[in-house]
Amino acid sequence: MISQADDTIAAIASPVTPAIRGIVRLSGFDCMEVLRRMGLLNDDPLPTRSFRTSRSLDLGQQLGEIEVDLLVWPTGRSYTGQPSAELHLIGSLPLLQSSLDRAIEAGARPAQPGEFTMRSFLAGRLDLTQAEAVLGVIEAEDRGTLDQALSQLAGNLSRPLQEARSTLLDLIADVEAGLDFVDEDIEFISDEALVQRLAQLCDQLNTTRDQMDERGGGSEAIRVILRGLPNAGKSRLLNALTRSESAIVTDQAGTTRDLVTVELVVRGQRFLLIDTAGIETREDTDPEATISAEAQRQATEAAQNADVHLWCMDASGDRSFAELRQSRLPIETAKRSAELICVATKRDLMPSDWKAEAIHADVAVSSESGFGLDMLLDRLHSFAETRDAGETGNVIGTAARCRDSLSSATQHLQQAIVWTEQSAGHELVAAEMRLAVEAIGEVTGQVYTDDILDRVFGRFCIGK
Repeated sequence: MISQADDTIAAIASPVTPAIRGIVRLSGFDCMEVLRRMGLLNDDPLPTRSFRTSRSLDLGQQLGEIEVDLLVWPTGRSYTGQPSAELHLIGSLPLLQSSLDRAIEAGARPAQPGEFTMRSFLAGRLDLTQAEAVLGVIEAEDRGTLDQALSQLAGNLSRPLQEARSTLLDLIADVEAGLDFVDEDIEFISDEALVQRLAQLCDQLNTTRDQMDERGGGSEAIRVILRGLPNAGKSRLLNALTRSESAIVTDQAGTTRDLVTVELVVRGQRFLLIDTAGIETREDTDPEATISAEAQRQATEAAQNADVHLWCMDASGDRSFAELRQSRLPIETAKRSAELICVATKRDLMPSDWKAEAIHADVAVSSESGFGLDMLLDRLHSFAETRDAGETGNVIGTAARCRDSLSSATQHLQQAIVWTEQSAGHELVAAEMRLAVEAIGEVTGQVYTDDILDRVFGRFCIGK
């Protein structure tokens, strides 16, 4: 496929079922000439910017002329990094196929599966993990899998790996510079600092690999965040659910500042319960304003990645969850698949005939007596059972492809640490570090072979 990357390719890029609109996509260095042969462009000089226009396309005697919207990217500023175009027309398969046939007659060739995205990768517009995320977006069947694929497409996997690779290259430069000046006894980085930096990189790569393993096995813990106003009973509820004293509990509001994370296993399903600071704002003149602002930032950041939001409210107060349910404000910046569970706390302070429905709560609990805790755990377990397994981690194809490469990179870094600690020579250390760089490059695509590209892009459908 790489040897043919300059050819002009064409394919139907929309579903072949009847629709209001359908798309035929073209890309290649002769794309503009193909459009001229199709009668869609004249010989006038083209603008350097992308443009959109309406044209008539002659499909032959039987179908005649049809109106198409023509979108043109005349330079390399396109998805594929090549001159490209799209024909938007009525989503009728005979019309789409005839339009594709006209493009092929004019000099284009039929695109192979995934060839458009592969060209984007070869042009450096996507790395290999993002290219695989494109397939994840195409195949997503629910909000969870779509969120996950979009996250990987945005760089949640490639970004930390690129940072790790860049850091490693900087360390190699320091080590090899020391070799060049060994006679002058100049030290660019100490062995102690080198070992520390390499160990940090090992931890980072192990974390990424573990996340992939959890995705492949469907065992990643579900993140459950406890939100609410100060003194709403969040910390006490976390302790009650986990049967621990992990969170500090006092009658004074605002005790929790840092995030408190505790693992909980419910019928074989792992959850990570995250206690957060109560939602509040303080005046700038308040001596604790800076600390409070940082606590709020941490809580908001954690909420963006949470799978379940337990919104806690003191049942003995005079507030209701009704407005909260209508606006979903607590999770407006979170992923769309997140679950909101409204929890009325301190049930023991209410009369025996009091009902949670009175304040529109999903469940009422008492951390003192244990009332309602089993019901809340049932809700969490039900969410785990119904949640699609693809919602967490990384696109499964990426996990399967990259696991061995990340393990190899870690092993080379660990060996570099051993050589450094044993003073075996920085030549050996640098060699192991370079092997680690290559292994990381296999994940992101800086290092690849034809076999790797065929395996990745061969899973795509034609036109993508």
